[in-house]
Amino acid sequence: MASPTAVRPPRSGARVQVQKFGTFLSSMVMPNIGAFIAWGLITALFIQVGWLPKLGIGDSPDSWVARIGGWDADGGGIVGPMITYLLPILIGYTGGKMIHGTRGGVVGAIATMGVVAGTSIPMFMGAMMMGPLGGWTMKRIDALWAGRIRPGFEMLVDNFSAGIWGGVLATFGFFVMSPIVTFVSDRLGDGVDFLVSNDLLPLTSLIIEPAKILFLNNAINHGILTPLGTNEAAESGKSVLFLLEANPGPGLGLLLAFSVFGRGMAKASAPGAAIIQFLGGIHEVYFPYVLMKPRLILAVIAGGMTGVFVNVVFDVGLRAPAAPGSVFAVYAQTASGSYVGVTLSMLASAAVTFAIAGLLLRTDRSEDGDLAAATSAMEDLKGKASIASTLVGSGAGTGSVSSIVFACDAGMGSSAMGASVLRRKLADAGFGEVKVVNRAIGSLTDTVDLVVTHRDLTARARERTPSAVHVSVEDFLASPRYDEIVELVRSSASVRVPVGAGVGAGVGAGGSAGGADHLLGLGCVVLDGTARTRDDAIVEAGRLLVAAGVAGDGYVASMLEREQSVSTAMGRGLAIPHGTEAGKGAILRSGISFVRYTDPISWNGKEVEFVVGVAGQGNEHLAMLGRIGQVFLDEDAVARLRAATTPEQVRDVLTV
Repeated sequence: MASPTAVRPPRSGARVQVQKFGTFLSSMVMPNIGAFIAWGLITALFIQVGWLPKLGIGDSPDSWVARIGGWDADGGGIVGPMITYLLPILIGYTGGKMIHGTRGGVVGAIATMGVVAGTSIPMFMGAMMMGPLGGWTMKRIDALWAGRIRPGFEMLVDNFSAGIWGGVLATFGFFVMSPIVTFVSDRLGDGVDFLVSNDLLPLTSLIIEPAKILFLNNAINHGILTPLGTNEAAESGKSVLFLLEANPGPGLGLLLAFSVFGRGMAKASAPGAAIIQFLGGIHEVYFPYVLMKPRLILAVIAGGMTGVFVNVVFDVGLRAPAAPGSVFAVYAQTASGSYVGVTLSMLASAAVTFAIAGLLLRTDRSEDGDLAAATSAMEDLKGKASIASTLVGSGAGTGSVSSIVFACDAGMGSSAMGASVLRRKLADAGFGEVKVVNRAIGSLTDTVDLVVTHRDLTARARERTPSAVHVSVEDFLASPRYDEIVELVRSSASVRVPVGAGVGAGVGAGGSAGGADHLLGLGCVVLDGTARTRDDAIVEAGRLLVAAGVAGDGYVASMLEREQSVSTAMGRGLAIPHGTEAGKGAILRSGISFVRYTDPISWNGKEVEFVVGVAGQGNEHLAMLGRIGQVFLDEDAVARLRAATTPEQVRDVLTV
């Protein structure tokens, strides 16, 4: 069995909720950072105090530079409209799309326009509220008549419902949300002004630096600092708030201290981590070093406070958010006249952190911490794998691994396909004797070495198998965690099988699924699906199964219910919706359906071209799912599916 030290403890509920909230905010802002950068560069070039006017070509308000910069009274420039309309609407669209695909994004953008038009300040906070609200409410409204619209009227109902509801939300945003958000924004701005006017801004590092280590900073950074900083930059051309979290100096100082005063793996890995952190902007690489020796948080707090103090003294700032927080990104957004102060703040924060961390390391009489375990704990805080693990060589554990279970809610769809892919990877690496099976989470027992689940199901799986090593994945077909599992098995003391060993016994080993043709009837193959949303696609695939006599009417509802818990998007353009464990009672026999979409469907943020509906009794369908998993790892096979013109050609690719 795996070493108990490799088992990660469950995360606390309150912290997880804050992390999820921060991640959600970050997911609305980060995809649009390019637009923020574009706005920042245009601002730097074309406003009156920008770079080009200093060349003498923008002195007149009638010049083309003046109009681009937005100086004219008629509002014909770019800078003002971009920050007033473009950036908030992009955020609102992204927030709606995250919840309900393109349709939710459109309604979210309409709703955002209402709150934008109702105020005179850039409405980023309003966009972060109205965008998701638009997507969520539209999703609930669509669910009211899902599967009940007569053929031929879908587009009419979809367009009018989105338009009507978008208009309602825009009106609500204009009259109700706009005054509320403006009030909240003003009060937060007053709080920042108080800190600045009383020279207290450096104290924010007492919150921000520990929050970074615990991955709680996104809620502060993207929920408060980015909106307030952007408002300030719109008025004065720069904001120091963009530097509170992005300064790479404290992380650099800490890693340099480990490079000089550290020991063992920490000392060896610190130089590479410093390069990644300072030049690449991936701050998380230094978090395990703090988690390994928690008192070093004092060093990064002191360094952060020093950097903020220097920024305030020199009155510097950035024009727009620096993401990621690398030295290059910081300089790219540094306002004109702020380069000296920004440089000194990074150097001073690094120097102070280095000095304090070096002193703490030199006087540390305790045994060396386990950097690999700290990295594992850091990844658990984050909820997914980190680049830090590649620096320290951390794995899921060091005990014997001879049995692996890939678990999902029902145990017949995503887990079957993931198990097939992982089984093949292990076999190719020479570990075909390792047993890999798929099961429903409800049937797990604490008798296996390693459990693989979607990250949203890991907590449930851990409750049933507390002594196993748990690995979380998001992409079922091509997750990088599979390679980590192979390396873990390779280092396992008890698994020593010859290279070239065949695929282990069991259904779905990835070999030919010939003879499973009856599972995919030609009537269950659709080459031009009509659905435009995730739920409609599930209904379309499910109805094919019902029409073929594979399942009863209630199975479609079970498939929709299953999707609410964990996404069945596998990656590589494939989704395999299936029912819940309770929905198996509606299955009459094993079978699958196949629907291809010319225009990819947004499936919880992933683009899906192919939807394979699954209904399985026993293990009969698993071999075919294993074959499908291998098909979608083969670009040539996927190309044949895209080019297929008949159901027979599709079945030939999937079953031969």
